[in-house]
Amino acid sequence: HVQLVESGGGSVQAGGSLRLSCAASGTSYSRYCMGWFRQTPGKEREGVASIDSDGITFYADSVKGRFTISQDSAKDTLFLQMDSLRPEDTAMYYCAADSSWICVPGNEWKYSGQGTQVTVS
Repeated sequence: HVQLVESGGGSVQAGGSLRLSCAASGTSYSRYCMGWFRQTPGKEREGVASIDSDGITFYADSVKGRFTISQDSAKDTLFLQMDSLRPEDTAMYYCAADSSWICVPGNEWKYSGQGTQVTVS
Protein backbone atom coordinates (compact mmCIF):
# COMPACT_ATOMS: atom_id res chain seq x y z
CA HIS A 1 0.00 0.00 0.00
CA VAL A 2 1.22 3.51 -0.83
CA GLN A 3 0.32 6.71 0.99
CA LEU A 4 0.79 10.07 -0.66
CA VAL A 5 0.31 13.44 1.05
CA GLU A 6 0.56 16.66 -0.96
CA SER A 7 1.35 20.14 0.30
CA GLY A 8 2.38 23.51 -1.10
CA GLY A 9 -0.66 24.59 -3.04
CA GLY A 10 -2.09 28.08 -2.80
CA SER A 11 -3.01 31.22 -4.68
CA VAL A 12 -0.54 33.12 -6.85
CA GLN A 13 -0.62 35.79 -9.50
CA ALA A 14 0.08 34.94 -13.11
CA GLY A 15 3.80 34.72 -13.73
CA GLY A 16 4.49 33.59 -10.19
CA SER A 17 5.83 30.32 -8.83
CA LEU A 18 4.77 27.57 -6.47
CA ARG A 19 6.49 24.40 -5.29
CA LEU A 20 4.37 21.37 -4.52
CA SER A 21 5.65 18.58 -2.31
CA CYS A 22 4.43 15.02 -1.83
CA ALA A 23 5.45 12.83 1.08
CA ALA A 24 5.38 9.21 -0.05
CA SER A 25 5.44 5.96 1.89
CA GLY A 26 5.05 2.32 0.93
CA THR A 27 7.11 -0.20 -0.94
CA SER A 28 9.60 1.24 -3.41
CA TYR A 29 8.36 -1.24 -6.03
CA SER A 30 4.89 0.29 -5.85
CA ARG A 31 6.42 3.73 -6.33
CA TYR A 32 8.67 2.95 -9.30
CA CYS A 33 6.85 5.59 -11.31
CA MET A 34 5.66 8.80 -9.68
CA GLY A 35 4.04 11.88 -11.05
CA TRP A 36 1.52 14.65 -10.85
CA PHE A 37 -1.82 15.07 -12.52
CA ARG A 38 -4.36 17.86 -12.24
CA GLN A 39 -8.09 18.15 -12.51
CA THR A 40 -10.56 20.98 -12.87
CA PRO A 41 -14.31 20.45 -12.34
CA GLY A 42 -15.97 19.57 -15.62
CA LYS A 43 -12.70 18.73 -17.38
CA GLU A 44 -10.82 15.53 -17.95
CA ARG A 45 -7.86 14.69 -15.74
CA GLU A 46 -4.59 15.91 -17.24
CA GLY A 47 -1.26 14.22 -16.59
CA VAL A 48 1.31 16.91 -15.82
CA ALA A 49 4.67 15.22 -15.23
CA SER A 50 6.24 11.89 -14.38
CA ILE A 51 9.55 10.58 -13.08
CA ASP A 52 10.77 7.01 -12.73
CA SER A 53 13.28 5.52 -10.31
CA ASP A 54 16.08 6.16 -12.80
CA GLY A 55 15.19 9.85 -12.86
CA ILE A 56 13.77 9.88 -16.36
CA THR A 57 11.14 12.61 -16.67
CA PHE A 58 8.32 13.42 -19.02
CA TYR A 59 6.07 16.47 -19.18
CA ALA A 60 2.78 17.42 -20.73
CA ASP A 61 3.27 19.87 -23.60
CA SER A 62 1.21 22.44 -21.71
CA VAL A 63 3.79 22.68 -18.89
CA LYS A 64 7.05 21.83 -20.65
CA GLY A 65 9.70 24.44 -19.92
CA ARG A 66 7.75 25.85 -16.97
CA PHE A 67 7.35 22.93 -14.54
CA THR A 68 10.07 20.68 -13.13
CA ILE A 69 9.48 17.36 -11.40
CA SER A 70 12.08 15.96 -9.01
CA GLN A 71 12.59 13.60 -6.08
CA ASP A 72 14.80 13.70 -3.03
CA SER A 73 17.66 11.21 -2.85
CA ALA A 74 15.66 8.81 -0.66
CA LYS A 75 12.78 8.97 -3.14
CA ASP A 76 10.43 9.64 -0.24
CA THR A 77 9.47 13.13 -1.34
CA LEU A 78 8.30 14.20 -4.77
CA PHE A 79 8.38 17.82 -5.88
CA LEU A 80 6.80 19.87 -8.61
CA GLN A 81 8.37 23.28 -9.17
CA MET A 82 5.93 25.42 -11.09
CA ASP A 83 7.20 28.64 -12.65
CA SER A 84 5.63 31.17 -15.00
CA LEU A 85 2.20 30.10 -13.81
CA ARG A 86 -0.81 30.91 -15.94
CA PRO A 87 -4.52 31.14 -15.07
CA GLU A 88 -5.10 27.95 -17.06
CA ASP A 89 -2.85 26.11 -14.57
CA THR A 90 -5.54 26.56 -11.93
CA ALA A 91 -6.60 23.09 -10.78
CA MET A 92 -6.45 20.53 -8.02
CA TYR A 93 -3.03 18.90 -8.24
CA TYR A 94 -2.60 15.27 -7.23
CA CYS A 95 0.55 13.33 -6.46
CA ALA A 96 0.45 9.84 -7.93
CA ALA A 97 2.38 6.59 -7.95
CA ASP A 98 2.38 3.34 -9.87
CA SER A 99 4.50 0.24 -10.26
CA SER A 100 4.27 0.38 -14.03
CA TRP A 101 7.60 0.47 -15.85
CA ILE A 102 5.90 2.61 -18.50
CA CYS A 103 6.18 5.94 -16.74
CA VAL A 104 4.48 8.85 -18.48
CA PRO A 105 2.23 11.66 -17.25
CA GLY A 106 -0.87 10.09 -18.78
CA ASN A 107 -0.60 6.88 -16.72
CA GLU A 108 -3.74 5.51 -15.10
CA TRP A 109 -1.95 5.82 -11.70
CA LYS A 110 -2.79 3.13 -9.15
CA TYR A 111 -2.27 5.44 -6.15
CA SER A 112 -2.97 9.13 -5.64
CA GLY A 113 -3.17 11.61 -2.78
CA GLN A 114 -5.97 13.87 -1.66
CA GLY A 115 -4.80 16.77 -3.79
CA THR A 116 -3.73 20.35 -3.22
CA GLN A 117 -5.42 23.34 -4.83
CA VAL A 118 -3.48 25.72 -7.05
CA THR A 119 -5.17 28.95 -8.07
CA VAL A 120 -3.56 31.38 -10.52
CA SER A 121 -5.19 34.76 -11.10
